[in-house]
Order: sequence, then structure tokens, then C-alpha cells
Amino acid sequence: MQLLAVSFTQRYSPVADNVLLSALVAALPIIVLLGMLGILRVKAHWAAIGGLAASLLVAIAVFGMPVGTATAATANGAAFGLLPIGWIVLCAIFVYDITVKTGKFEEVRRTIAGLAVDRRIQLLLIAFCFGAFIEGSAGFGTPIAICAAMLIGLGFRPLPAAGLSLIGNTAPVAFGAIGTPIVTLASVTGLPIQDLSAMVGRQLPFFSVIIPFWLVVAMVGFRRTREVWPACLTAGLSFAIVQFLVSNLHGPWLVDIVASLVSILAMVVLLRYWQPKEIWRFDDDPSVEEELAARRRAGPTGEVSPGPGAAANSELPSPTARRDAFMAWLPWILLAVLVFLWGTPQVKSFLNDLSTTLHIGTQINWPGLHLEVVRVPPVVAKDTAEKAVYDFFPLSATGTALLLTGILSGLALRLRPAEIGRIFLGTLHRVRFSLLTIAAMLAIGYTTRYGGLDASMGLAFAKTGKLFAFFSPLLGWLGVALTGSDTSSNALFGSLQKITAGQIGISPVLAAASNSSGGVMGKMIDAQSIVVGGVATGQQGQEGNILRYVFFHSIALACLVGLLVLAQAYVFSGVVP
Repeated sequence: MQLLAVSFTQRYSPVADNVLLSALVAALPIIVLLGMLGILRVKAHWAAIGGLAASLLVAIAVFGMPVGTATAATANGAAFGLLPIGWIVLCAIFVYDITVKTGKFEEVRRTIAGLAVDRRIQLLLIAFCFGAFIEGSAGFGTPIAICAAMLIGLGFRPLPAAGLSLIGNTAPVAFGAIGTPIVTLASVTGLPIQDLSAMVGRQLPFFSVIIPFWLVVAMVGFRRTREVWPACLTAGLSFAIVQFLVSNLHGPWLVDIVASLVSILAMVVLLRYWQPKEIWRFDDDPSVEEELAARRRAGPTGEVSPGPGAAANSELPSPTARRDAFMAWLPWILLAVLVFLWGTPQVKSFLNDLSTTLHIGTQINWPGLHLEVVRVPPVVAKDTAEKAVYDFFPLSATGTALLLTGILSGLALRLRPAEIGRIFLGTLHRVRFSLLTIAAMLAIGYTTRYGGLDASMGLAFAKTGKLFAFFSPLLGWLGVALTGSDTSSNALFGSLQKITAGQIGISPVLAAASNSSGGVMGKMIDAQSIVVGGVATGQQGQEGNILRYVFFHSIALACLVGLLVLAQAYVFSGVVP
């Protein structure tokens, strides 16, 4: 058998020349992966390897992909899984480990809890508000890693900490990482980026309002959620309004960052004058009185208003307390500043040029894969050779900003360089299997894309006719569940959405945007995100439990996006740019 890659023209109906049967076979890697995780409860890295083996078998034996081309696609995906994604995960956990080692995370926990002792409010502040800021700055699993770890530090149990962080990391995803998913969608569809940004900004704000309520209901139920409806509404509505305005009037780049900052500020103002009448705590938590007494002993920064109508933190903190709080938050301040800077085009371009000058960075046309795979109609308008370009620029990678954050934070917190190095090596050892899982997961995504398996499944969705408006966001959901990235899902299915929309008579902008909006709901069940949540909460090997925790929420929210898009296609079509 020839192992060298040869030009490969994709086939989308290789099974009995039937699209539906072919799509069913193409879905086998997903079935194997999710089945091993959710039903057999196999460890994530073995499940990912099993899914990868299934994708290679189907791509080669059924879809006719040459062995060499399939091998090249697998290697390309694994490389992308390690850098930039695995690098982000490793260094995000490293920052967290620095704060734990120095004891400063306890001060962060106390500061956040100082806004409210109620666990529902803490969940909103971290999983929704703060998580959206990190998603807007970095994306690619970073907010899940950080928020889940912070919830654990606040006393949340591991499974809810991971699952609730995944649910909270939905509404911001389409505009995450400085708008990368929308930029990618525009590039693969040829549609105006401003129109796509505006359309997504006319879909997701509805869910930005819903998600805070959904989060709290998932933790405590409907009755207890009603007690904190002002906080849920404040967090969601403030975020949604800014999300709509920035996406429609400016573009996709700063949507999450601005919206999250406004949401955090709105919550701080609300909590200054309002607290829930009845505080909700975990069964094994100390009483509110004990908590408040402990904070008073810790200093004014730990004090909390005991109820509505009284201003929180009425005492001014001492200079020592202010300094302690600042030093505790320093790693997260550095993280926000550096990640934001790394995401700007000017800094990224400078670092890429510097990497090239120092001969440590380059753009690679992946051997055996670049322009070796041909996509054909109806997936594309005409025969198109697929690019496979791998950007190896380690200095501009978001993970490098996180690494620098950890190093600078460690030095500022008076750790010796040798101690910082030991912490990093300990983090690397702790996440080694997770890095393997991420690499294997991205290898699955690349194999299904270049083998044509994704397109076969997409064409099956197109058979739904006018109901395609409902299934369009579900296709995006599928793409994110497969690849772990709204950006990758847009790259996979954006062009197909545009072409199919033209065939059935709805707006290509609506369909393409729906791919991104629906995709965000798949973020909580993709293997990469689940692994990140598992690592951050110390649940390696328990990823199947996390999947079961969030699966219903993912499906239900994706179907709600489908109903919204269906209404926008045939009832409220005037909202489409």
C-alpha cells in the first residue's frame, strides 16, 4: 500500500451512493468517542485515541482517503492540538498553580466571595462574567480552565465546578479570542464580516440573558433561582445589550471584552446595594455568621453586607489589606493585560516577525496535505484544493502570554526562579494525559475534515429542506462538538452553510451566522473542553461524568437556537442584514 500522500478528491456518498447512509458511517468516530466517554466511562485519552482510530478507518476504508494523506492530516491536527491549544491549557493551569503555591488564591477567593457569600452570586460572577472576559481575550479552553479552578478554590465540588463552567462558557464563544470565529467565518464564506458580526449579535444576546438563569437553575433549581433573579437579570441583560451594540456598530473583535467588563461592573454596583434575602450555601459550608466573622478577623476586605439595603464593605480597607488584595489579584491582572495585548494584530505581527528573525517561527505548508485534498460541489461552488497551513509562531501564541504571566507573577510574589521551574514541571506532569487527549481530539477533527466525513454529515443536514433553518445551528453544534472550536466549526461548515442556504432560499448570512451561534452550545460537550474542565478540577479519568452532567443542557440550548433561527428565517426575516 502506498504511504506517500497523493492528490485526493473527496467523495460524499461512498456508501451505496446514499448521502444518509454515508453520513451515518461518517458519524462513527463521534459515536465511538462519545460512547467510550459517556457510556463505557473510558478515560478521555483512550476514548480520543479510539475515536481517532475510528476516523482513520472510516476515512481510508470507506471514503477512499489515501493512507499518506490521512496520516498527514492526523499529524497536522495533533500539532495544532499541542500548539496553540495544549500550550494554552498547560500555561493557564501553571498560572493557577502559582497562585495556589504562594497562597494568594485564598485571597482571590475571599475577595470574590466578599461581594456576596451566596454561592449563586459567586457562580454568576465567575462562570459567566469573569469567564466571558477570559473567553474574549483568549478562548480555546482558557476560561474553562481558570473558572473551574477558581470555583474549586471557593469551595465548589469538582463535578459542578467543571460542569457549570462549561455551561457558562457558551454565549461569549462566537466572539471569543478577539473575534476569531467570525473572522474565520468571513474568510471561508466570502460574506461581509460586518454582516456576519451583526447577525450573530442579533442571535446570541437572547441567550446571554438566558444563560445566567440557566446556570443557577442547573445548580439549585427553579425556586432558589427566583430568589436571585435581580442578579441573573443584571449579569445577563447588561452583557446582552453591550454584545448587541458592539457587534452591530463596531465588529466582532472586542465584543466579549467590553460586554464582560460592563457585566462585572453592573454586578458590583448591584451587590453594593442588594443582597438576596435568604443566603444559599452548600450543606457543608460554615454558617453565614461564621463566614462573616472569619472575614472580619481577616480584615475589612473580607466583610460583606448581610442583606439588602445595606452597602457592602462600608469600612475602608487598610493600606495593608489593599496591598494584599492587589498582590493576590496581580496574576489575574497580568493575565488579562498580556492576553489582551497578545490578541491585538499589532503585537501579534511584531512577535511573528521577531520569531521569524530569530528562526524560531515559520509558516508551514503541511507536507503531504497542503493542496493535496480537493473539495467538490455541492460542498463548494467549484473544485477547490484545500490548504493545510500550520503557523508555528510560539512567541505570539496565547499560551506564551500565559507562561509569561506565570513567571512574572511568581517573581512578583517572591518565588525563586528554581521554584517557578519546579511548579511548571509539576503542572506539565499533571496535565500530560490531557495534552495527549487534546492532540488526539484535534487529529480526529482534521481527519474528518480532510477525509470529507464532515461534509457528508453536512449534506445529510441539507436534505431537511426548509427545516434546514432549524438544523443549521445544529450543524455548527456538531462541528464544535467534533473539533472543540467554534473557529474550526466555522472553517468546516461555513461554506456549506452558505451554499445550502442559497439552494433552499434563505439568507446565506443567516445560515453562516447560525453555524457560529449554534456552535457555541457544542462547546460544553467537546472532548477538549471536558478534558480542560477535568484537569482544572482534579477529575482526570472522570470526564464521562462531566459529559453526562452537561449533555442535556447542550442539546436543549442548541435546539433553542434552532427555533430562533427558524423564526428569523421565515417570520422575522427583517432582522437579517
